[in-house]
Order: sequence, then C-alpha cells, then structure tokens
Amino acid sequence: MPDYDAVLFDSDGVLVEPPGAETQTAAIRRAFQSVGVDDPEAEHVQALTSGVTSETLDDIGAAYDIDPAALWDAREHHDEQSQFDAFRAGDRDRYDDTAAVSEIPLPRGVVSNNHHSTIEFVLEFFEFGDTFDTYYGREKTVESLDLKKPNTHYVERALDDLGGASALYVGDSESDVLAAHRAGLDSAFLRRPHCRNVDLSVDPTYELETLHGIAELLDF
Repeated sequence: MPDYDAVLFDSDGVLVEPPGAETQTAAIRRAFQSVGVDDPEAEHVQALTSGVTSETLDDIGAAYDIDPAALWDAREHHDEQSQFDAFRAGDRDRYDDTAAVSEIPLPRGVVSNNHHSTIEFVLEFFEFGDTFDTYYGREKTVESLDLKKPNTHYVERALDDLGGASALYVGDSESDVLAAHRAGLDSAFLRRPHCRNVDLSVDPTYELETLHGIAELLDF
C-alpha cells in the first residue's frame, strides 16, 4: 500500500448530496428569463445545466442574440442561489459517513467543479471548517470552464497548499478519476447510490462503497 502525503475529496456526491435535476433545471430557466429569454429550447437548458463549455455558451448566446457573458453571469447566480436554498431547506444534506474524513491522520483538501463560493458555503454550513486544510472550487467566470476537472489545475493547487507530492483523490465521477491520474495521483471511486452502476472508461486505483473504507484502505 503506497504512503500518501494527503487525501483530496470532491464535494458534490462525496461529502454532500448532489443537486437535484429539477432544482438545477429550474435555476437555469430563471437565468434565461433574467436575460429576456422566457421560453428557451430544452436542449439549451440542458446544455447550461451540466457539461457546458465556452463554445457551447457562445452558440447559445448567438441563438438568442444575447451576450454570452451576461447569460453566464445569470446562470452562475441562479445556480448558486438554488444550491444555497436547497441546503438551507434541508433538501440536500451531508452524507452520514463524512465523520470518517476527520479521522484520517493526513492533510485533507477539497477540489470541486462547483463554485469556490459554494464550497465555502458548504464547509461553513456543515461545520467542516476543521476537517479540511484547503479547498478549491472554480471561479464564477467563463474562463473557469476550461480549468474544471479533468483539468488538473485546482487539484495541483490544492496539492501545493498541502505540501505533498503524493495524494489519494476521492471522487464520484469519471472526471475525478481522470484528473487524479493526469496529476499523477491515485484515485478512489466512491460508488454512491447515484453512481452505483456507472461504467467508467478509465479504471480508478480503488473503488469504495463508503468513506469509512478510506481508513481501511490506508490501514489507519
């Protein structure tokens, strides 16, 4: 078993429940309405909900003759507010096994494709402050789309903060596994209910059922 200098975690789907599809879709529709598009095409709503790229954003802006940057600002605002509302209402919660994270005797960090400000909210709302030594989400800018995982940008920044050369990255998506491997790190794919039957095109170093498995994996 290799020795690690740190352990990094994704947030949505690992530490806290992922956002609901209906909540996300409603937020994107509100974003369109705020820039004067009352009845956007369903495919455009879906495109802005997940997996959006800067090229897609430009195409959508052109389709409605609106400024892509203004649409993106609206998208980010309404998406983030919908997440805050869901957490405050109890519609999204932390996972019960997150207590296991604080028992790991290594520096710990969070690296997410969600907004940096949203991760900050999550850490404060669920009182994770003493659990993690550093955290990164992306800025709410168009430019940040190119820095999301599987890009290693934020993974490497977190690793630098923790002063480690070797780390285990724990995630629930293929992009997490890819980002870890591209950064030269081992990966642990966490098979939560929402990704229990997902087929990956890249093999993670390990697969876990719960976060309690990390201590056993690392022999702590």
